[in-house]
Amino acid sequence: MPQRPSEPRTQIPWWVVTTYFAEGFPYSIVRQISTVFFKDAGASLPAIGLTSLYGLPWTLKFLWAPFVDTYSTKRRWLLAAESVLVAMVLVLAGVSSLKGALPVAAVVFLLLAATSATHDTAIDGYYLEALDRTEQARYVGFQAMSYRLALIAGGGGVIALSGWTSWATGFGVAAVVIGGILTLHTLFLPRQEAPKRPVGQLLLYLLRPQILFFLVAVVALVAGARWLYLRPEMETLRRVVGVLSVPGWIVLLLLVCLVVAATRVPALKQRLYASDSTYALAFVDYLDQPRAGVILAFVALYRTGESFLLNMAYPFLKDIGVSRAAYGVAYGTFGIAASIAGGLLGGALIARFGLRRCIWPFVLAQNVLNLFYMVMAWHYRTIFQRPDLGHADLGLVSVLIVVEAFGAGLGTAAFMVFIMRTAKAEYKAAHMAVATGIATVSATLAGVCSGFLAAAFGFTVYFGLTFLATLPSMALIPFLPYLDKPREAMSST
Repeated sequence: MPQRPSEPRTQIPWWVVTTYFAEGFPYSIVRQISTVFFKDAGASLPAIGLTSLYGLPWTLKFLWAPFVDTYSTKRRWLLAAESVLVAMVLVLAGVSSLKGALPVAAVVFLLLAATSATHDTAIDGYYLEALDRTEQARYVGFQAMSYRLALIAGGGGVIALSGWTSWATGFGVAAVVIGGILTLHTLFLPRQEAPKRPVGQLLLYLLRPQILFFLVAVVALVAGARWLYLRPEMETLRRVVGVLSVPGWIVLLLLVCLVVAATRVPALKQRLYASDSTYALAFVDYLDQPRAGVILAFVALYRTGESFLLNMAYPFLKDIGVSRAAYGVAYGTFGIAASIAGGLLGGALIARFGLRRCIWPFVLAQNVLNLFYMVMAWHYRTIFQRPDLGHADLGLVSVLIVVEAFGAGLGTAAFMVFIMRTAKAEYKAAHMAVATGIATVSATLAGVCSGFLAAAFGFTVYFGLTFLATLPSMALIPFLPYLDKPREAMSST
């Protein structure tokens, strides 16, 4: 197996920064830029709303993540994905100025989403393969820093550039950025793994009659469900389904499937070992670990309070007189810097003192600070939805945003280290994909429910509820495995 590069361990591996910047940049193109592009292209509001479907590949990426573990190397997967990303963004640059470009762009954005999600899977697997557990914890803050900078560069930089020039120029520069990273990685990214199964075997696997029959059956099922769903007598059903949105229902369905599977692990594992299916074993193996139900619940619930808070933070601040520009500076500059600092400090402290000693202070730093918003809402008496009774002190608001973002950075560091510890060596990419997919549950549900709750109870009570939403995940911390040792270390003792 290729040896790790002999770089001093006191230095940050440069590729941690470049790979996670490369992970966040295409995500920003798909999730942040697509809605702006659709609006500028004259799309209807329902069509713009459907851009939320572009988030599905990140939720569903665990379905193909086992292939990243089983075939070729993660380095080759991420290089191949970056090559496709460059080509797709160049296509966007080419079609963006054409009349009637929206249908083509919509398909390209979907392909970008699927490729970017696969790219994320390869990068997470490469990170776990190249670094030992202490290094993984130490550099987790640099992951968050690079990812957030990419979101700023993509969601802010490309949009601003396209506004000053044109969409073709904006997408062209984005393609140059990804192409530069691809060139750097092609020439210098360390080779950490010995190749596994040849990619040609993957093509043979996907062309098996069973797989083709399954795909045809899925297409027929989706087409039939769509025909039934669009019938006039299904209007009531459409209203119910529309409350949560398609991504939300898919996330919930996947979570239910995982919970059901967790109760059947012994029988499933026995059958799958007999079939020698490495693809299916990747999922069952994630469930076949100590306290799997606790792990699933913790991962799914961890970001609930934070997601509720972020969904209503700007509407609340706007109501008390904070302008969009002031919020952008406070959160987009100082808040992002604080979250990066929190992530960097959190990773360093976990590497030094261990996850068990750090998890409670970090989680409390993330969650208790939600109460700051409740106190501010009470101060401005927005429980009665009368924001005219007070006008925000911009200095106080900025301090609040920075402190909360710093605490969120600490909490993110603890969470990322924990889910890395749940990944087993044979299925690093697949297990990280499963964990990060489950973590989208709370964000999806919070986005759906936040507006209804804030309107019903007012902001003071709402922000109090955001803290209460953090309690279930904190209650699970005493029962979590891997706070002292990662999964491999526990299984070997």
